[in-house]
Amino acid sequence: MDLKEEYKPLLIISGVFLIAFFLPLGLPRFDTAILEALHLAKWYAREHVLLCLIPAFFIAGAISVFISQGTVMKYLGPQAKRLIAFPVAAVSGSILAVCSCTILPLFAGIHKRGAGLGPASTFLYSGPAINILAIILTTRILGVELGIARAVGAVAFSVIIGLLMEFFFRKDEAKRKEAAAAVPLPENERPVGQTVVYFALMVFILVFANWGKPQESAGLWHLIYSGKWWITAASALLLAAVLVRRFKYSALKMGLVAGITAVAAIFFGHEPMIPFTLGFIGLTWAANSANDEGEEWISSTWGYTKQILPLLFFGVLAAGFLLGRPGQEGMLPSGWIASLVGGNSIFANFFASIVGAFMYFATLTEVPILQGLMANGMGKGPALALLLAGPALSLPNMLVIRSVLGTKKTVVFVCLVVVMATMSGIIYGTLF
Repeated sequence: MDLKEEYKPLLIISGVFLIAFFLPLGLPRFDTAILEALHLAKWYAREHVLLCLIPAFFIAGAISVFISQGTVMKYLGPQAKRLIAFPVAAVSGSILAVCSCTILPLFAGIHKRGAGLGPASTFLYSGPAINILAIILTTRILGVELGIARAVGAVAFSVIIGLLMEFFFRKDEAKRKEAAAAVPLPENERPVGQTVVYFALMVFILVFANWGKPQESAGLWHLIYSGKWWITAASALLLAAVLVRRFKYSALKMGLVAGITAVAAIFFGHEPMIPFTLGFIGLTWAANSANDEGEEWISSTWGYTKQILPLLFFGVLAAGFLLGRPGQEGMLPSGWIASLVGGNSIFANFFASIVGAFMYFATLTEVPILQGLMANGMGKGPALALLLAGPALSLPNMLVIRSVLGTKKTVVFVCLVVVMATMSGIIYGTLF
């Protein structure tokens, strides 16, 4: 046996053995951290996979099939004008108002279709960071100054990070530009209006199915929340009509799917995820048997699911083990973290950015978490640093970005977010 060829398996086996041998079972903090990891994974599976990720996977698959590469290259590609590409990327991402994990399939979809690294990075940051509802909630609970600083910082970050990513990897982008120029791009045969309506309905389903409960018991946001499932259902019915009329799907199959979903909604109205899930299962069946385009849509959707979902779950387990759920502790004591982010030192801002970058924040949860930390002595500067780094990044998010962009580009993207969040926190803490 050649030991030189077998040293890697030996190291892996030895490492697993040593971890199992010295596993600190019985220590209260370790046992609690294990439970927190499982609790977070369970919560994530219930609250985000069905309602957030599944629609996002379908939209990402649709981007690969229904949006022509020529369209993506025209507005977001390496050859697109910066004055067009970056605003389009920032606006496209911010409209979605999704978390750092839900944006990933959409980011992977536009990058695969030829979007330049700069605009794609802007889209990746802007989706979870430029969240209008979160900014409003920040302003009302944490103060107007912090809310405005978050809004200005997030918008500026999305463009600056995209420009810097494009600059640092300009050689790679030049090669992509040459490769794109050498390949003639087919024209999009489908009418633009038809494609826009199709994607708008998909986005409506994603956004309104995940519409969070507002603090107030009256007003526009509460009205939308009260009727969010009616809006989601109406969007789904309109989507079915578009698929039948414009995409030539079987009216009988789509009608059957709609009927089963409606019956499930009547009998399981208290559990809306049941009809919601049945609707997507039925859509998968109808699309996969409709035509070649529908089959390609489902195949692309499944490809993104296989690539992204396992990494997300692994990352959620790791984040839960280290940091716990909101309001609970993992291996790292929350009091210890709070004591390190007091004042406005460089270290406090940097530490807040690092914690925010690795911790998983569901949409809008960062505000009550910060409220608790600030009550325990967290400085205003570190609070802003966490707000700018936290929603846009997480450990699960980083693992998936690496699978799309590679290690080097992922490290640079994460470092840019952390460094800029740290600098912003220092400036804000000094001024206020």
